[in-house]
Amino acid sequence: MRENTLKKMWSENRPAVNGWLSAPCIYSAEVMARAGWDSLTVDAQHGLSGYESTAAMLLAMSPHPPTPLVRVPWLEEGAIMKALDAGAMGIICPMVNTAEDAARFVSALRYPPLGRRSFGPARAKFYGADYPARANDETVAIAMIETEEAMNNLESILKTPGLDAVYIGPSDLANSLGYEPKFDPEEPAVVAAMDEIIAACKAANVVAGAHNATPEYALRMIQKGCLFVTVASDLRLMDAGSRDILKQMRGA
Repeated sequence: MRENTLKKMWSENRPAVNGWLSAPCIYSAEVMARAGWDSLTVDAQHGLSGYESTAAMLLAMSPHPPTPLVRVPWLEEGAIMKALDAGAMGIICPMVNTAEDAARFVSALRYPPLGRRSFGPARAKFYGADYPARANDETVAIAMIETEEAMNNLESILKTPGLDAVYIGPSDLANSLGYEPKFDPEEPAVVAAMDEIIAACKAANVVAGAHNATPEYALRMIQKGCLFVTVASDLRLMDAGSRDILKQMRGA
């Protein structure tokens, strides 16, 4: 089976830089996959991708090095299993608020006896004949911590067997704490909450990750101990690049 390079990097204490795919476009997924990201996430929650476009984007990414991930719309076992069958090697699950949520999430990713994933790896079987035997070890479970409720249950969530990483959703976390929902927050209470999550992950030997808008903020997160950082997205990069060119042209 194809090796999950994220797991290898994390085992060597090396931070992974994750790209984000919001557009339901095979071509942009392929372009991003050729750029050199360590992993790429198809966003099926707030992005525009449905199942068919997600599967097609995973196919376009497949010949290239980045580890393919999917952020599913919600903690719904069927959506998780279908994303894995389509070729995702890891799942980011939003709004994991309790230990029970975390256990349900991990169980949906693992074949018995470790979980209750149904067998039918439609595209994933092309990763190798040994996929059924190695999938449990090579698939990563990444739970999003993004609410005050999750913060209150953080210790028990991090004790979930098989949970590989926690991913900080700064916008929802800020919103839950009573602040403006946005990337790269600077409000002391939100920053303190993010620091608390990272520290708890270190203590529990669980990888910490964070969603970021800028390289500068992502580098700060790495310095604090994150081993998984997302920087911008395909649409944000296209928007920023377009605006920069037009600013230069119209200012000339």
